[in-house]
Amino acid sequence: QVQLVESGGGLVQVGGSLRLSCAASGRTFSSYIMGWFRQAPRKERELVAAINWSDDNIYYADSVKGRFTISRDNAKNTVNLQMNSLNPEDTAVYFCAAERYLIETRTVVARPSNYQNWGQGTQVTVSS
Repeated sequence: QVQLVESGGGLVQVGGSLRLSCAASGRTFSSYIMGWFRQAPRKERELVAAINWSDDNIYYADSVKGRFTISRDNAKNTVNLQMNSLNPEDTAVYFCAAERYLIETRTVVARPSNYQNWGQGTQVTVSS
């Protein structure tokens, strides 16, 4: 089991930036795919971005491509999400997730039910 703790959420104006961080502990970080998901009120949880252990497979939701960047530091057991050019549609609770040995296809990586390890979530609010 992996314990995940998110930080970095908050209130930001349209066009602003935030950086979310997720610290993982409890098991070796290797072989885990790390993902950021978000859930807005009355909406389903959706993948924002995900990255595999070796950084050679990175996935982004179409809505965040070019604005968000996911990165991981395996030595520090952290994964970050740099969010730029934020807009009100980005307002949601953002969750860090981790799962080991996922089949690395977009369909599998994007499905929340494939992840057993979740953080508690951090609120991101973009005001217009």
